[in-house]
Amino acid sequence: MTRTSPAAAGAAGMGLAVLAASVGTSAANVALPELAVAFDASPGQVRWVVVAYLLGMTATSVAVGDLGDRLGHRRVLLAGLALFGGAALAGACAPGLGVLVAARGVQGVGAAVMTALPLAIARATAGPERVGRTMGLLGTTSAVGTAAGPALGGLLIGLGGWRAPFLAMVPVGLLALVLVARGPVGDSPGARPVRFDGPGAGLLIAATALYGLALTAPTDRWPTGPLLVAAALLTAAFVLVETRSTHPVVPMRVLGSRAVAIGLGTNVVVAAVMMTTLVVGPFFLADALHLPVAAIGAIMAVGPVISAGTGIPAGRLVDRAGASVTVTVGLVMLTAGALALAFFPVWWGVVGYVAALLVLTPGYQLFLAANTTAMLNRTAERHRGTAAGLLGLSRNLGLITGASALGAVFTGAVGSVDPAAADGRPAAWRLTFLTAAALTAGAALASRFAARARSGADRPG
Repeated sequence: MTRTSPAAAGAAGMGLAVLAASVGTSAANVALPELAVAFDASPGQVRWVVVAYLLGMTATSVAVGDLGDRLGHRRVLLAGLALFGGAALAGACAPGLGVLVAARGVQGVGAAVMTALPLAIARATAGPERVGRTMGLLGTTSAVGTAAGPALGGLLIGLGGWRAPFLAMVPVGLLALVLVARGPVGDSPGARPVRFDGPGAGLLIAATALYGLALTAPTDRWPTGPLLVAAALLTAAFVLVETRSTHPVVPMRVLGSRAVAIGLGTNVVVAAVMMTTLVVGPFFLADALHLPVAAIGAIMAVGPVISAGTGIPAGRLVDRAGASVTVTVGLVMLTAGALALAFFPVWWGVVGYVAALLVLTPGYQLFLAANTTAMLNRTAERHRGTAAGLLGLSRNLGLITGASALGAVFTGAVGSVDPAAADGRPAAWRLTFLTAAALTAGAALASRFAARARSGADRPG
């Protein structure tokens, strides 16, 4: 037998890093009831175990990407894997809920590294004809991790209690670290000046964290309005600082590109729509279709399973048809899928729900592979870590916004009708996904506008 080549080891390590970060996002959810008993805490208190991870991952996405550009993507990825594993061990050994929450926040920082930098490394090492399928493979890995997280978490808790899911992440992070360390270097430190823009990074982290708190933390203790205002003010201060910095975290010329800005904006919209299916879906399946919990869990797993199966084919289509065209195709499919979700489940129940997912989810994978490829292709190599971090930031902001804003559309619509009315839930469901369809249709139009603008700019005058 031949030894694994450095390239294969590095690719496996990056895939495992993305997988571990995704599992870390969803596996802890099933531990919350156990944590409430173990620490004699309320559901609102143990919820911070999930929120801290998400906030750490979201707030630092861009900063860790920028560090990768300055110090070397592989070097920072190794540090992030070590941080992830160490924080997982600290969480597993936590004597109290406060220590566990702090460890999860630190682990989220490691997860930010593990989701952003593999994209930058893969773009640098994949041949031009294989970039799309590489991004599709990483997207598939992420979907598998998200889908498998709750099942793995439940299994591990059954075997070893609430500490088991956190403890299991330690060897996974260590294995990924060893594989990445065995892989090819792939980049060299110093692609950008090493000097780090601390004020800019601090403002961006604070603004993102406040926005996340506003939409995820319990509103009785964290007032949403003041937090959103503070986040907006810090964002304005960040832009001002970055325009004057000689070594900015986010060079304004990166964001100044219309195509990049639209790519990030559509990423927010798509993530919000996909999160809505996970947040609103269980309520509709339980209250409108009257399904038992076991059936709801099985049906909710359909989307991630489809996503895992369509990621690599989507990436191959990106390589053949081009990223720009495939982004639009994906957004059109997402719009059609959202429209189908608005009506099919109401008409045909579970069959209609699954049929709509068969349109929506492949569209999501097409968009994800194409948009990631296009974003990294349009960014200079010395800024690809930052671009990957911005993609992670926009995705996470979309997830948070979808859970809050579009979830509020559903609950608000439910509350506006007579609770005794038979069609209350279906009407709220239709309104929610018609809103989602309008958002993705707008994103598709913006994407085509950007593509035509680029095409016009490329024509000789």
